[in-house]
Amino acid sequence: MITYRFAESTDIPVILELVRALAAYEHMEDAVIATQQLYREWLFEKKVARIILAWDGETAVGFALFFYNFSTWLGRAGIYLEDLFVREEYRGQGIGRHLLKTLAKTAVAEGCGRLEWACLDWNEPSIAFYRAQGAASMDEWTTYRLTGDALTAFAAEEEH
Repeated sequence: MITYRFAESTDIPVILELVRALAAYEHMEDAVIATQQLYREWLFEKKVARIILAWDGETAVGFALFFYNFSTWLGRAGIYLEDLFVREEYRGQGIGRHLLKTLAKTAVAEGCGRLEWACLDWNEPSIAFYRAQGAASMDEWTTYRLTGDALTAFAAEEEH
């Protein structure tokens, strides 16, 4: 039987393990530079994001990491799903749907205006899953990101 609960600081090793499994699935293993200390600081001390874990007994089999954003047009918060992942051998059992539904229920209960996320364009199984839940793609939007050296350089530029 699969159980679900919000992550606690004692779950940090398993969170990092699941994140590495997600990175492997997305062919981005080298992109994971997070450490247990960073997770402790940002997730459990600064509390900038939350995680729901799915368990099969003592084995963590999936997770959803989310945080709150704000819509200036709606005038209210929303939930942004950063990552949703279920181990391959557990897919097709409704675990991902349950995690997503938990976030939807949280958004509704807290009066949030939306639940949104991004999905890699090559990830057809996930795209089909999200569409089956009634989600619509926002194809007219392009995500931009500053990170690493580009972020640091931009932040250090002198204003004119």
